[in-house]
Amino acid sequence: MDECCCCKRKKFRSPEEYKSLVNRLNRIEGQIRGIKGMLDKNAYCPDILAQAAAANAALNAFSRELLSNHIRTCVVNDIKDGKEETIDELLRTLQKFMK
Repeated sequence: MDECCCCKRKKFRSPEEYKSLVNRLNRIEGQIRGIKGMLDKNAYCPDILAQAAAANAALNAFSRELLSNHIRTCVVNDIKDGKEETIDELLRTLQKFMK
């Protein structure tokens, strides 16, 4: 079975890749809960903003890891298979990512 099956919009991840991504998301989820807790406790605005910036940076790191994995697997495999439309999809994805 292929490592990636982009045409069916599914991606089969290795256990290591899955674990890494889920761990990042779990940490981000904890950061968001912490921010909500700060708001509930009427924390000082700059303190909340600092934590929001940290959560945003963590989400960006998650996205970079996912994008890197996508390029190294799905995009490479599709190009090898002659599916050049994947390049257009990648460009659209990058445009969304860079907003």
